[in-house]
Amino acid sequence: MFNGQIDILYYIEGAKKAEGLTVIIDVFRAFSLECYLYEKGVKVIRPVETIEETFTLGKIFSNSVLIGERKGKKCEGFDFGNSPSAIEHVNLEGKIIIHTTSAGTQGIVNAKKAEEIITGSLVNARAVASYILKKNPKKVSLVCMGNNGVTPAPEDELCAFYIKSILEGKELENFDKKVADLQVNGGEHFFKEENREVFPREDFWYCIKYDKFPFIIRVEKDETGYYTIREFLDR
Repeated sequence: MFNGQIDILYYIEGAKKAEGLTVIIDVFRAFSLECYLYEKGVKVIRPVETIEETFTLGKIFSNSVLIGERKGKKCEGFDFGNSPSAIEHVNLEGKIIIHTTSAGTQGIVNAKKAEEIITGSLVNARAVASYILKKNPKKVSLVCMGNNGVTPAPEDELCAFYIKSILEGKELENFDKKVADLQVNGGEHFFKEENREVFPREDFWYCIKYDKFPFIIRVEKDETGYYTIREFLDR
């Protein structure tokens, strides 16, 4: 059981306040997608703040793939949007992913006070909690990035409270039902026919497969900027 301090924070402003071991949470879809990208064998993911920076890094790294969105829509000139289902049948083995989003990657670049940053989503939530228990920091910040980093996203909050419940050794009541209810409370845009091109229904199902992946994604920094490392936990 975790005995340290757990703070749940919200949006880009919350990321700016985050301290200690910081988990930047974006369930729909940034950090769910990144787990699937690593499963497909990408070499590294580089999260960036702006579209311009994405193009710049794309020129620096010849083996790169540009992935990202603004307000859900694929950025013009990018290879893919922020969609797990879009990369399902794509060979990305050994590729360098340059990734920018409206919420998730904004949280990473704004978490300046954090001692360590990892990403979080439902698909690897238990691995995130296990990593925190292993590291046993004095303070944990769980940042719910929300929609576009500024408004509530029930799925991010559910993920944060799920991680918190595991850390505290408690069962989150009616968790399966709460996950299913995201269809009408947070994920309803995936089920509107007019949104099919931007928010494929398949993405919803990819993103709610909780505890699918036994690894965490840890954020590091070098002279070029931020990059992430996939780290498996001992089973």
